[in-house]
Amino acid sequence: MKTIVIGSGGREHAIAWTLAQSPLVSEVVCIPGNGGTATESKCRNIQIPVSDIGPVVEACRAELGALSDGSFVVVGPEDPLAAGIADRLADAGLAVVGPRSAGAMLEASKDTAKRFMQKYGVACAKSETYTDVHEAVAAIGRINGPVVVKADGLAAGKGVVVTAEPDEAIRAVRDFMVDRTLGGAGIKVVIEEYLEGEEVSILAAVSVTPDSAAAGKAAIVPFISARDHKRLRDGAEGPNTGGMGAIAPAPGVDETILSQFRTDILEPTLRGLEAEGYDYRGFIFFGVMVTASGPKLLEYNVRLGDPETQAVLPLMDFDFALLCRAIIDGTLADFSVSWKPGFVCAPVAVSRGYPGSYPKGLPVSIDQAMLDRVGAKILFAGTALNHRAPVSRSGETPLPAGQLVTSGGRVLASVARGDTVEEARARAYKAFEGVSFDGMFFRKDIGLPGAAVAGHLERRR
Repeated sequence: MKTIVIGSGGREHAIAWTLAQSPLVSEVVCIPGNGGTATESKCRNIQIPVSDIGPVVEACRAELGALSDGSFVVVGPEDPLAAGIADRLADAGLAVVGPRSAGAMLEASKDTAKRFMQKYGVACAKSETYTDVHEAVAAIGRINGPVVVKADGLAAGKGVVVTAEPDEAIRAVRDFMVDRTLGGAGIKVVIEEYLEGEEVSILAAVSVTPDSAAAGKAAIVPFISARDHKRLRDGAEGPNTGGMGAIAPAPGVDETILSQFRTDILEPTLRGLEAEGYDYRGFIFFGVMVTASGPKLLEYNVRLGDPETQAVLPLMDFDFALLCRAIIDGTLADFSVSWKPGFVCAPVAVSRGYPGSYPKGLPVSIDQAMLDRVGAKILFAGTALNHRAPVSRSGETPLPAGQLVTSGGRVLASVARGDTVEEARARAYKAFEGVSFDGMFFRKDIGLPGAAVAGHLERRR
């Protein structure tokens, strides 16, 4: 079968690489992909921006439309899912792993997600939604202690403010609702109870349709846990980022916590998806806070996490392509997942200046022989292949055509497995000695105890 992966990040490289390992998969087409997927075995790229949904759907139809061998499309990022790309692909007669637009609203609208949680009894923080700025400001004044302010819509990680200062919370409300710093994403805001604890990410496969619900075959199958590290610098200091690395499974997340998660979060979520009549065949990412009173849901993401995916997928001890088919075919309830022993550490290397402005087009050097000796895999994100002919400039060495270069802030992740956290960390960080680009920066504490938790109240997520 042929598969298509939509997206260009490290998550999509991880998905493509994992699918390519299946003996059932003949080719993985990445739209648009990145410099890593361009050179991955069994993979090739088609350069169409994900935001151009019409051309993306047409390319998928051209690649898969005449096939009847179980070929399918996997959608990586949230924006095209919220824009209805899964609906468009299904209307074109293609099998797709990704929720239809109604289900995608669980991430695209925090108000929709909170109403869903409250309606179906999902353990979560208390909250209220406001469309009037004066009412939102008044609500903050009634709260004694830290508060969370969330813009309703998708905001590329910039729509949540966590603060103990009422003035900062009010400023966030005015930024979102009056100044429209996030555009339409901040027309509504959610004012939420602050939860104290340690965050954990639990990714899961989902197969829910009206037919499967009626037949008792709807299912959510959780993966092993993972922990992201959002802050730029060691010790959970510095500005927030898209993720500086992940460890899986998350140390300290034991069976007691996972059992509570299944009872208080996963099972009511499944009941809600069934009751709402959603066609949700894809992945879901539960952002969970483990509090003193048990796990509470912070948010739904309607896709796999990044960089959690880079840490979780290498531990799969089953065929990922078969899992995707089970999601599509409604047989997920009968699918058995198993996991390799040990841990995976996946620190991320970023460009100088990230998460602010950063240079692009810098050559990336990889010592593959060293990576092979260490037993690590590099999964690429903000990279591309230089396709321009070499041009000499005064004082510069021209880049050869086909040279891997940086094209984004988060450039790559070093992914390594070990029997212990310490062994996985040692291999992942040793591999960075075989990778270089100008201004390369990475945290050195991914996976260490307390590395994902700031020593002070986290102000922005």
